[in-house]
Amino acid sequence: MTSPSPFVECDQIHACLAVSDISAAVDFYTKKLGFKLGFTWGGDPPTFAGVNLGKVQMFLQQGTPNPKGCSVTFLVGDADQLYEFHRANGVEVAVEIGDREYGIRDYGVRDLHGYNLSFGHHLFNDGPPIKIERVDVSVRLEKRLAALLQDLAKHKHMSVNSCLEEMLLHTNDGVGPHTETTLRYIQDLKKKHGIDYDSHASYRFKEE
Repeated sequence: MTSPSPFVECDQIHACLAVSDISAAVDFYTKKLGFKLGFTWGGDPPTFAGVNLGKVQMFLQQGTPNPKGCSVTFLVGDADQLYEFHRANGVEVAVEIGDREYGIRDYGVRDLHGYNLSFGHHLFNDGPPIKIERVDVSVRLEKRLAALLQDLAKHKHMSVNSCLEEMLLHTNDGVGPHTETTLRYIQDLKKKHGIDYDSHASYRFKEE
């Protein structure tokens, strides 16, 4: 009789790639691909290293590279932004960026040892259309906030209506609609439009 599966708590997984030169691999991943160095280990020269992409860490181990049948996939906040960065750095693009039927917009590159790396983000427009009827709602927004909203909608390739609907739907579910990448972009927009108030400022707004 098979024992019942135990409760397993696991929230991290680390891919480990064998590379012929740790220092050269770290240099490629940090300078060409946009990773951050986490650590090196094993002396000088090192024989083991960790490189980070956002909150994800990948290991590089001294050994004989064997890219055949091996690939690593990363889900990121904005695949298009990273794609342009990789192209500008001369990284070999193995698969051009595009929207896939499995609900991800992604692309593939090869590292200096020939390993296939895929980077993508979720497509939230995946799925059957939802028929709706829109109604006019009289809305007046603080001028700088309205300018930020227009820029944000343009950045996300959405109408202002759709952008507001997205934020309202997420708020009703108690979660935020924005990735960390988008939140960083919003901080730049706040500086651009001179928004110097916090998230509770609307309670103190006094229309002139």
